[in-house]
Amino acid sequence: MRTAQLTRTTKETDIRLTLSLEGGPVEIHTGIGFFDHMLTAFAFYGGLGLEVYAKGDLEVDGHHTVEDAGIVLGQAMREALGDRKGIRRFASCYIPMDEALCFTALDFSNRPFLALDAEMPQPMIGAYDSCLTEEFLRAFAVNSGLTLHMKCLYGKNAHHITEALFKSLGAAVREAVQITGTGVTSTKGVL
Repeated sequence: MRTAQLTRTTKETDIRLTLSLEGGPVEIHTGIGFFDHMLTAFAFYGGLGLEVYAKGDLEVDGHHTVEDAGIVLGQAMREALGDRKGIRRFASCYIPMDEALCFTALDFSNRPFLALDAEMPQPMIGAYDSCLTEEFLRAFAVNSGLTLHMKCLYGKNAHHITEALFKSLGAAVREAVQITGTGVTSTKGVL
């Protein structure tokens, strides 16, 4: 089983996370309702088992909770992928959400990078600061060793844009982590 179970405790957050690339229960509790909704969508479309229990300094704002969740999820993804032998590695996906259309292309290359082009028309989505999407994605990409390119082609509603980004990320991850061979998918022979 390709799984990982991690905790991260700092002066700002306390996070427990379990990830299974083979699916399983999805249970998300971060204290930020919209972020819970996004992680649930990511896991569902990713075909992942994901349990996240986070307690953060929400009296300050959601930044530490969201970014640290991205760090831990990225570390768990790296651990669950192991040596990455046999994975498809590359994937891409378009997802529409009402008036918004978003695209994700990714590579589990072990060379982390985030290129994000997604303007958020509204600064807040409920209690979720829409600029935190980029913080989460960067933390996830860096800590999982993921080259991640994401773009909102168009959209007028920050909720719809953000949801399409998370769903397209999940769908692309689902495809990229599939075992399709026996060796490392690289002409170098190593990722």
